[in-house]
Amino acid sequence: MPSPPPAAAPSRAPKAGVNRLGLVFAVSAYGLWGFLPIYFIALAPTTPLEIVAWRILLSLVFCALLIAITRTWRPFAVLLRDRRVVLTMGAAGALIFVNWFTYVYATLSDQVVEAALGYFINPIVTVFLGVLVLRERLNAVQWTAVGISIVAVVVLAVGYGQLPWIALVLAFSFGFYGLIKKRVGHRVDAVSGLTLETAWLAPPAAVLLVVVATTTGLTMGTLGTWHTVLLLSAGAVTAVPLLLFAAAARRLPLIYMGFIQYFAPFIQFLVGVLVLHEPMPPERWLGFGLVWLALAVLTVDLVRGARASRRAALAAL
Repeated sequence: MPSPPPAAAPSRAPKAGVNRLGLVFAVSAYGLWGFLPIYFIALAPTTPLEIVAWRILLSLVFCALLIAITRTWRPFAVLLRDRRVVLTMGAAGALIFVNWFTYVYATLSDQVVEAALGYFINPIVTVFLGVLVLRERLNAVQWTAVGISIVAVVVLAVGYGQLPWIALVLAFSFGFYGLIKKRVGHRVDAVSGLTLETAWLAPPAAVLLVVVATTTGLTMGTLGTWHTVLLLSAGAVTAVPLLLFAAAARRLPLIYMGFIQYFAPFIQFLVGVLVLHEPMPPERWLGFGLVWLALAVLTVDLVRGARASRRAALAAL
């Protein structure tokens, strides 16, 4: 993810100790991600492959400009000499490519609600991956949340007549992406990380554009000025929310970021149901209800854990 811009002077925090500027950054980031489906829909009839290819190349250009403007080439060059970091970012790039393509495909095929489901269950998938990959131990409340989410997926699979594969691909690809980023997060800032990821993906993206050009034909510059401007904005549309997110993460406690992360899938859900009028039969409502119940259980455990940690910290003073 891109790194935050230079830190602003700390604003006076409210009584709860929450940085107001951090809240603005967090809500802005997740709000922009929430309305992302409308942006991709506006790019029709551009295909998902072309959109993702331009998104990769233009994100790389945008990040390179940021590095040049902020004069951070030197620390970026240090990262380039670290073979392990470069290879790790390559794996992260592969996962984010799967995530981006699946999301754009879902948006352009009228499956925004299922895409929202993927990001609703992502926190639960992350907890589950912690057990499978990092050998973490869950308490009874966390296992309850995981169990409820599994039941929800079964209910939705019965309702769909198949597994909600778009939601699962989005949740697991972003979950594994988060695990990889966590391993190098203390060494790789957000802009440098996204630059390395998109640099790995740039050659395949260029190949994709050649394939599209020789088959269906590229839409860049052929569908009017407005469409071209929108498509050229793909780099900024990708990077700006990540910059806001990084700035928010530096200023807010994890528990607040945990709450605010639900803004994006909730807005996406509303876009799918109220704007795009995607069907919501009873079994889908039941499945989503179970997912929201699982998230509520997980959130209660998060709040309880944060309070216990705060009490322990005060007792140690």
